[in-house]
Amino acid sequence: GKHYQRFAFVFFFRFRDLNRLGEVSLEEIILQQYPYLEGQIGDILEDPERLLFIFDGLDESIHQIDFRSSKLSNPKQRTDIGEIVVSLVRQSLLKGCSVLMTSRPTRLGSVNTDVFQRIVEIMGFLQRDRRIFFNHFFGNEEWSEKAFHYVQENDTLYTFCYIPAYCWIICTVLSMCFRAQPTITDQLMTSLPKTVTQLFVTFVSNILANHSQNTDGAHTARELLTSMGWMAEHGVMNHMIVFDERHLESFSVRNDKHLFSSFLMESGQPPDVDYTFLHLTLQEFFAALVHFIDYDADRLQETLDKAESYEDGRAEIFLRFLCGFSDSTTRSMLKSHVGELSTQAARHVITWIREKTTKQRSDKPTRGNRDLLNVFYYLHESRNKALVSQCIGSNNIDFSNVPLSPLDCSVLSFILQSCREIEVNLSSCNIESKGLRQLIPALHNIKSLGLDRNHLTDSSCPHLASVIRNNPTLRTLDLSHNNLEGPHFGDLMAALTTSRIEEFQLYNNHLTDSSCPHLASGIRNNPTLRTLNLSGNNLEGPNFGDLMAALTTSRIEELQLVGNHLTDSSCPHLASGIRNNPTLRTLDLSGNNLEGPHFRDLMAALTTSRIEELHLDNTHLTDSSCPHLASGIRNNPTLRTLNLSGNNLEGPHFRDLMAALTTSRIEELQLMYTHLTDSSCPHLASGIRNNPTLRTLSLSGNNLEGPHFRDLMAASDNKLDRGITV
Repeated sequence: GKHYQRFAFVFFFRFRDLNRLGEVSLEEIILQQYPYLEGQIGDILEDPERLLFIFDGLDESIHQIDFRSSKLSNPKQRTDIGEIVVSLVRQSLLKGCSVLMTSRPTRLGSVNTDVFQRIVEIMGFLQRDRRIFFNHFFGNEEWSEKAFHYVQENDTLYTFCYIPAYCWIICTVLSMCFRAQPTITDQLMTSLPKTVTQLFVTFVSNILANHSQNTDGAHTARELLTSMGWMAEHGVMNHMIVFDERHLESFSVRNDKHLFSSFLMESGQPPDVDYTFLHLTLQEFFAALVHFIDYDADRLQETLDKAESYEDGRAEIFLRFLCGFSDSTTRSMLKSHVGELSTQAARHVITWIREKTTKQRSDKPTRGNRDLLNVFYYLHESRNKALVSQCIGSNNIDFSNVPLSPLDCSVLSFILQSCREIEVNLSSCNIESKGLRQLIPALHNIKSLGLDRNHLTDSSCPHLASVIRNNPTLRTLDLSHNNLEGPHFGDLMAALTTSRIEEFQLYNNHLTDSSCPHLASGIRNNPTLRTLNLSGNNLEGPNFGDLMAALTTSRIEELQLVGNHLTDSSCPHLASGIRNNPTLRTLDLSGNNLEGPHFRDLMAALTTSRIEELHLDNTHLTDSSCPHLASGIRNNPTLRTLNLSGNNLEGPHFRDLMAALTTSRIEELQLMYTHLTDSSCPHLASGIRNNPTLRTLSLSGNNLEGPHFRDLMAASDNKLDRGITV
């Protein structure tokens, strides 16, 4: 009664049902589903803006659906289902109607979705939703509490629970376990599932165990799972999830009243009875299992080749289950119910994983490394750490710009635990604190870690602290473009003191002056830190002095403070920091506002520093700062690069700066957009004529036209290896 009140009719269709139809019109589709509308259908379709069409399960469709073009405009015209759906979406048919469509994400990779106004990813259960589901499922408060507590302690299981179907299976498995063994023991804990394959194995095992108590003749579970498995595999490979009596007969599937009904659901009335597995994932599970019950090398290889060729993702979960059964522990969980599962099939699949990983790492990524993530899922399901080491080894891992769910992070964590001293780039993966928590156990052997642009907040700092505190190999950490300001930022800086990090990126983290004491503590006591980037924060304030005091005892060689709202009043602190630091070689103060009486303190300190590269572009400096600049560069024997672009240096004191240039050792001078005019050219000419080291001078964005420009050109002849940029 609150939402979507404009709709008078909602037409709901499942693609699995539409798969059976040949050529048909939109009117016929509607009337097959809603026959009582026959006398009104013409009038209903006259008002498209009041119609909502819901198409459920695009990934289950066997029809060719290309959203790039459509021609159909008549609801009475007969054509294939795909054309009808596309025409509704593209509005050539019933313009003004609304269409809502659902799909597994795997199918969207092969579909052009630009035509849709909005694409929403269903994130599944939040934490509170999971708790509510457990309470409703168990009813019994004690069991609900016990089950939820166990799942919370198991990161992998807890992550699985965000998928409602998996949450139901986990609760089903746990309830079976608790009924069989009401007391939680270590043995029970170790027997609970760690992968999706093990989750479904446990689920099926419990059903088979109950079946053995209610057996109805000589028809064994192995025989049923074989016949049912080949039917399931046929369905997966051919995009089929609805079966009928002909399929049961073709694959010799016996419909016994106990076991059959535990896995398949009936719908319809004789003679038009259809059968579907309880869940598509269960069908994919049985499709994989049958290759280990009834192994044939040629048949398995043919299936693997076909599965790889599908671009619509239909075989992705099936392949994960195949890889899951390559694990001997997983297979042994079914042994008492169906007998031995093929070790040859396991070796076959392991060889395929090895070849797939090698190929994936050598090929150029076509889907932003999403394919590599799928391979990681195969390795995760296999639980084969030796295989992971062989396949990944010391190769770097880059998932930048690939959104990672908490489950993806759990899988990646398993992979990383088998790697040694590699570089991992997770930039812009949207992992947030939940994903970071999954990754922590695996980050103790990483050499370089990129976590920039991941929506990490202050609450992530204790987890990040754990990462760097327990990793003796970490040398580079990038946390740029997050939001780490807050009370827990101190935990991160405390951990920095015991780390071996050499490069730390904290660019654009909303850090303020109140973070400076924590930053000071971190860099003061770290003997290895060489590069620190604090640009894009807001560090101006009374505590900035603490940071600069700590700089004097650090070993930092490069410090970036771009765009930190620093003013002239910060210059004495900056001066103290660089004056007493013997290692600092690069200082970037661009984008601050340093003009004022204290700027001279900074320049005075420059004379005794070892700085080789100084960036002062866009710092609001004027001609009155030139004498101080002159003093700084005149007496500094190490300065090689000076960037003064974006200031306003035109005026009578500019000559002081150029006079100092003649005795400096500067090799590169940037003076772009500094409001210089023709009257500055004699001073520029004098500076470059008498400087023996200058190699690059950039004067772009000035106004040098006039009679004195010739002086500049005359001085530049034979002086600059790479020429003047004007």
